Amino acid sequence: MSIRGLKGGFLNFLSEDDLDAIHFATLEILSEIGIKMEHEPALEIFSSSGAKVDYKNSIVKIDEQLLNKALLSAPSRFTLHGKNEDFDVKVDTERVYTIGGSSALNVLDLDGNYRPALFDDLIKFTILLDRLQHLHIMHAIVIPSDLEEYGVDRMLFAGTFPYTSRNYYSQSQTGADGVLEQIKLAAVLQGSEEAVRKNPMFTEVVCMVSPLQHEKVNSEVLIEAAKNNIPVYVEVDAMLGGTTPAPVAGTLVEQNANVLAGIVLAQLVNPGTPCIYSIASGLMDMSTGGYSGAAPETNLLHCATAQVAHYYNLPFQGGTGIDAKIPDAQAGYERAMQVLSNALAGTNFIHLSFGMMEMMLTASYEQCVIDNEIMGAAFKMLEGVAVNDETLSVDLLRKVGPKSAHFLTFKETSEYVRKHYWVPKITDRNVHSSWKAMGAKSMRDVAADEVRKILSENNMPFISAEQTKEITDMAKAFHKKALEKLKAN
Repeated sequence: MSIRGLKGGFLNFLSEDDLDAIHFATLEILSEIGIKMEHEPALEIFSSSGAKVDYKNSIVKIDEQLLNKALLSAPSRFTLHGKNEDFDVKVDTERVYTIGGSSALNVLDLDGNYRPALFDDLIKFTILLDRLQHLHIMHAIVIPSDLEEYGVDRMLFAGTFPYTSRNYYSQSQTGADGVLEQIKLAAVLQGSEEAVRKNPMFTEVVCMVSPLQHEKVNSEVLIEAAKNNIPVYVEVDAMLGGTTPAPVAGTLVEQNANVLAGIVLAQLVNPGTPCIYSIASGLMDMSTGGYSGAAPETNLLHCATAQVAHYYNLPFQGGTGIDAKIPDAQAGYERAMQVLSNALAGTNFIHLSFGMMEMMLTASYEQCVIDNEIMGAAFKMLEGVAVNDETLSVDLLRKVGPKSAHFLTFKETSEYVRKHYWVPKITDRNVHSSWKAMGAKSMRDVAADEVRKILSENNMPFISAEQTKEITDMAKAFHKKALEKLKAN
């Protein structure tokens, strides 16, 4: 299997005038209000580049000239490397890809138990997801409860990187040291740290705080990743009506200022650093105070943000978890609405798109397989309608003529169907009697069978057993060191 992105961008909610208005409002925010940056080296980098810096209040103000200069060096095309070229992702502002789930604390297992996630779950989920056709970038879908949390990103690396063919989406919890240690872990496979810097098989994500704040640890990670040529997802996780204004337009402006400030910093550190404009924002449900990733306003925000990112010729990551608690009708409609709208809007990376439930708190094995089915249907929609001499079928219609007939016996039909029709893997299209005769299984039942089948197969790590052990041993040592450093401070 090789990874092939399909072009999106058919669905637009913002006009060119709307985009210009958002841009000019963003310039006003960046140049007059500014961004709070808690990391002094970041303040110094901006100051030396001509930005206005208020060291007392840790505020950076970025003018239009500095922004434009940075955007000119931010690439719109680059490659995220998999374990071999078949799994490379060719990034641009048109093609659509997916990213797996992330950071769930709980698991809905195959026995229907709702329980805390374990390290063994992380490995099993990674093996499962790597076998799903429409997963393009791997993320650590759970945070194991049987590991201490601080510095756990090293162990997430060990439970994911060896078991996937895909590029790995990582996150350093502790700052620059985490980035450097993850480079060392990747070097076990890639041969040297220099080889990692040349063709990194992992990325880093940095999550900015709304409204208009960059915490110290995230600036540290961003600077270190840029220094080492590690691609960065520069992300804001806003809550409409909570941490950002209630109108979608106001949140678009806040997100834009926050993300662009991070991208400018990366380009000042190392011009040409691959950056992906990213959000995992959602609606604050005013009845519960909770986060709703499946609200229509959330989908609208993500689709519109795709246009904003593309306004600057930057690739975009959007998408988020759904609100349903189990793989049921709610889960189906929420995921389908989210995936299809983002795909049609041209979201280049649909994030958190496999297995994530309960406002990103829970990962479900069955839902991973169901989501893969939904992705397949959405990608089929992205193919659109081909109009050419062959598909117009005039010759075939002439051959059949105006009479009672069918097209089943023609080779044109069989050839076209085999080549172009989408074949579902777990969707049932039988009549009730046939479905009942085959066991009357729900989609969740069929998905569970598929999970068991995949996990029962000979799923060895994608790299050698020796390399897997070395990465795991190193990760344990790095995790222990991080915990000791925390206790010492």
